[in-house]
Amino acid sequence: MKTLPFQRDEKKQRVTVACADGDVSVYSHCAYCRHCTGVRIGTRVSPAPQNQALKDIRGGRISDDNLMNAAMLFNSLVRDGSAIECADDEGRGFTNLY
Repeated sequence: MKTLPFQRDEKKQRVTVACADGDVSVYSHCAYCRHCTGVRIGTRVSPAPQNQALKDIRGGRISDDNLMNAAMLFNSLVRDGSAIECADDEGRGFTNLY
């Protein structure tokens, strides 16, 4: 498990991290990557809400709307956070969650 610190560009309202694929957007890549395990906020790590929502959808317990809500919650966590917790120890880069 590695911690990828955020690189914030306040002018463009963009947050990136140094991934194996190069600098990638947290909002469009990490949010939908199988390796993303959570967002570091201070000393605490909040698990990625998309992972749990995807498990619930596959189990037939919730609707697709919950996946959208999970993505919005992830964006809120990124706004308050400082880094991404990434399980890509092998350096493969972005791997689609869906």
